[in-house]
Amino acid sequence: MPRRGDPAGYALVVGSYILFSLTPVLMAWTTIPTSLALVARYAIAAGVLLVVFWRRRPLAGVLRPGVWQRFLLMAALDASQAFAYFYAVRVLGVAVATFIYYLQPLWVALLAPRILHVTTERVVYIAMPVAFAGLALVLGPSFSQAASLSLPGVAAALLGGFGFALFQVVIKRQTREVSSVSTVIMMCLLDGLFLLPVALWATSGTGLVLETRDVLAVVLIGVFTTALAFTMWVDGVARVRVQHASILGLLNAVGSPVFAFLLLGQGLSLWTAAGGALILASGALVVLRGSGEPEPEPPL
Repeated sequence: MPRRGDPAGYALVVGSYILFSLTPVLMAWTTIPTSLALVARYAIAAGVLLVVFWRRRPLAGVLRPGVWQRFLLMAALDASQAFAYFYAVRVLGVAVATFIYYLQPLWVALLAPRILHVTTERVVYIAMPVAFAGLALVLGPSFSQAASLSLPGVAAALLGGFGFALFQVVIKRQTREVSSVSTVIMMCLLDGLFLLPVALWATSGTGLVLETRDVLAVVLIGVFTTALAFTMWVDGVARVRVQHASILGLLNAVGSPVFAFLLLGQGLSLWTAAGGALILASGALVVLRGSGEPEPEPPL
């Protein structure tokens, strides 16, 4: 009988996606450029984790051969997939670009056996169309706002989703050698450095003035939806199959509208509720019917 999945690992992954889905709502409170908010987010997250875990020497081993090269690859994938997604949003509209981008569980299911040498279970291929149907329902009311289906836009959305899928698989590979805290600190430092030139260009000569809500929002994002959520996600991905984690990632599409409803008073449609139910059902399917890792991961 196959070994069952790690309940704590699934709880970490689900909890991280709930926290991640709060980020767009908090970002909506700020008036500062997105690139600057992201740089501040990563700097705060890295600083908090370095202070909290300093005695554990969180950066020990990150410069070992093979490890630092993967960190650079992950940072490049993270930055490029985000750029591709935002370009696709501009060309295709939010709904179409997001739907194509979130096909990433399919790419994870295809990549994981080749890179991690773990099989993709049948339940994953059953859960995926349920999740995609739920995503389509959540985004349904916004499809009418889509721009033209241009080839560059579709290609960018596909490349963004594929890049995010590859990022998840490489992260999974990295957890076999580096702790989750070390991984998050390095990713925050590298992502912040990648975005710093863009942030400086966006704010140069603008006479930027930070309001109290800007500082509060960025601090909350840096501490809770980045330092805490990212660490939870990496630690969770280390414990469960990456194919399962990628399907649970569609919880982002459920969490953000719910938080917008609770905190910003935005409407919550029946389409969103129905789609969210399907996404939750797909997640429950892989958690309850999927098997655990073929071999236990080393302690983090």
